[in-house]
Amino acid sequence: MDMKKSLKQMIDMNKTAFDNTFSTMSTIQEQMEKIVDMYLNQASGMDSESRKALAEWSKIYRSGFEAFKKAVDDNFKRVESFFPEEG
Repeated sequence: MDMKKSLKQMIDMNKTAFDNTFSTMSTIQEQMEKIVDMYLNQASGMDSESRKALAEWSKIYRSGFEAFKKAVDDNFKRVESFFPEEG
């Protein structure tokens, strides 16, 4: 088997594994956000400042999560550019 083809398959496999893992992590994160929101809506002892802080923390986390995904996707594209499609 051609070395380039083997490397391309390995990169594709790693990209697929990353995408699937990231998707699972994203789903778990979304569910946790829903649970925390539900808890905060029912927590009578929490002041509005604490609620705002938690909401802001969630936004910052989501933003970092999406920036990480974009960085990984960009780097996979960069690596894939070394293996042009043969046709």
